[in-house]
Amino acid sequence: MTTYDADVIVIGAGLAGLAAVAELVDAGRKVILLDQEPEQSIGGQAHWSFGGLFFVDSPEQRRLRIKDSHALALQDWMGTAGFDREEDHWPRRWAEAYVDFAAGEKRSWLHGQGVRFFPVVGWAERGGYDANGHGNSVPRFHITWGTGPGLVAPFERRVREGAARGLVDLRFRHRVTGLSRSAGAVDTVSGEFLEPSSIERGQGSSRTVTGSFELKAQAVIVTSGGIGGNHDLVRANWPERLGTPPEKMLSGVPAHVDGLMLGITEDAGAHLINRDRMWHYTEGIENWNPIWARHGIRILPGPSSLWLDARGDRLPVPLFPGFDTLGTLDHIMKTGYGYTWFVLNQRIIGKEFTLSGSEQNPDLTGKSVRGVIDRARADVPAPVKAFMDHGADFVIEEDLPALVRGMNALTEEPLIDEAALRHTLVARDREIANPFTKDLQVTAIRGTRKFLGDRLIRTVAPHRILDPKAGPLVAVRLNILTRKSLGGLETDLSSRVLTAGGEPLPGVYAAGEAAGFGGGGVHGYRSLEGTFLGGCLFSGRTAGRAAADATG
Repeated sequence: MTTYDADVIVIGAGLAGLAAVAELVDAGRKVILLDQEPEQSIGGQAHWSFGGLFFVDSPEQRRLRIKDSHALALQDWMGTAGFDREEDHWPRRWAEAYVDFAAGEKRSWLHGQGVRFFPVVGWAERGGYDANGHGNSVPRFHITWGTGPGLVAPFERRVREGAARGLVDLRFRHRVTGLSRSAGAVDTVSGEFLEPSSIERGQGSSRTVTGSFELKAQAVIVTSGGIGGNHDLVRANWPERLGTPPEKMLSGVPAHVDGLMLGITEDAGAHLINRDRMWHYTEGIENWNPIWARHGIRILPGPSSLWLDARGDRLPVPLFPGFDTLGTLDHIMKTGYGYTWFVLNQRIIGKEFTLSGSEQNPDLTGKSVRGVIDRARADVPAPVKAFMDHGADFVIEEDLPALVRGMNALTEEPLIDEAALRHTLVARDREIANPFTKDLQVTAIRGTRKFLGDRLIRTVAPHRILDPKAGPLVAVRLNILTRKSLGGLETDLSSRVLTAGGEPLPGVYAAGEAAGFGGGGVHGYRSLEGTFLGGCLFSGRTAGRAAADATG
């Protein structure tokens, strides 16, 4: 008879792993939680996030007179995902289930655990195509009060309460290297002890091995994340439809997001699908105060910046700031250059630039009402001003000739022509004189201001970029920023990992980014934003409940 060390072993102490363990604790199961990083990194990538969540027909939306519905959200999801592969069966099922969750109990479930939300709903991934195409038809981006740490907190609390009750054994600096069977099911987890590390959260930790371990459990849940910190894997899986990956990429996640556990699980018999579906941002800037290697921050832009390619040409319709992330990436890759530019002025940057990440939003992360008020009153929010003062990608000048000289000094080739850029800016600025225009970006700006949330805090009143009263002028070099894997381990609706033949791999479950946030690719080719953290919670909760039902 097999002797087990626990009922369930969970591999990965990010948000999905914490959600799974919390459910197992509620069911009275004994759990070992493994993670290769030190304890100070508990919560994983979610800690660094902006805390954005996708809800449908929420109280926050209704207060802002947003008319949302399950049918509209499902229409947007399916139009965005573009499911078209045989292996999209389970991802499609997961998408339907997730929209049910987002339109149903998701908000009340989180609210019951003490999670609260910023009252102004954001509008990320607007799309810009027809009704059946990519993008959100209405604002759905709900920011957690407390950002990522505020969302992690209730699940970490539940896990630590489980540890205090003797149900959870937290084992950090345990790197898994293999999954195997001693009977019919996968029940053995082997790996290496890594030496203790006192590094700060997110910094690269030592990989010095000090020993080995082998543990047994009735079930294993893989919640180890994706590949965004492993640029070799990103390049190896880069989709052919996007051409050659850029020579320079920034990292939106720490280096320990290495994707190695995906290969280990695949070697144990799992089916890994949709490897070429990934989510990388096009508005990345180098962090002037980096925490991890190649640390990049994403700009969450309002719609008013002029977006130019490396040669100074405007990006085509509807590739405006904040409208279509992967459509923009596709276009950029066809230009032959891995960077683009925002050209704007201080009035625009002051109102429209938000930097993604908990550490870049101390007011929201610290739950400071006064801080939020001070941000709204400031000409330029302090985190953005710090990048203007110290960021390697920023050029700030009083006049256009100096701005162009500064832009060309940041690149290997001086590709920006002052006369051409002036012609573009003057032509755009002429379109501001009337309330009607043929410039579809100007039309989009006016359209966004019809939503109260955008008019209050996200979209500046239309004005001339070259207006001296709105200056100085600003140019920002934008880099490709690695972030999320949209593919992953194929799972059924119980989070059971499947084999290539479609049968469950006995004893193995997966959740979070490792499972493509559910099914092996719940987002299809593109995401609606605000769905990553919620996908971790939904799939983690599902995996925990299913593993609890199967064990004990």
